[in-house]
Amino acid sequence: MLNTTILAALGTTEIILILVAVLLLFGGKKIPELMRGLGKGIKEFKDGKDGADENDAVDPNRTNTRKPL
Repeated sequence: MLNTTILAALGTTEIILILVAVLLLFGGKKIPELMRGLGKGIKEFKDGKDGADENDAVDPNRTNTRKPL
């Protein structure tokens, strides 16, 4: 609920000013690198939250070792 309140308080002009400030601070070449790193960080966080790990990958050649119910 707080996120929607903050977004409702920001108008088009404020969002444009924030984007221009970010562009001036970081530059045009650095922003894609920042977004790529942010995306990787979010993906790793979601994988960690779900308990997924690179070492836990499913082996397609492995047979089912569980007994049927």
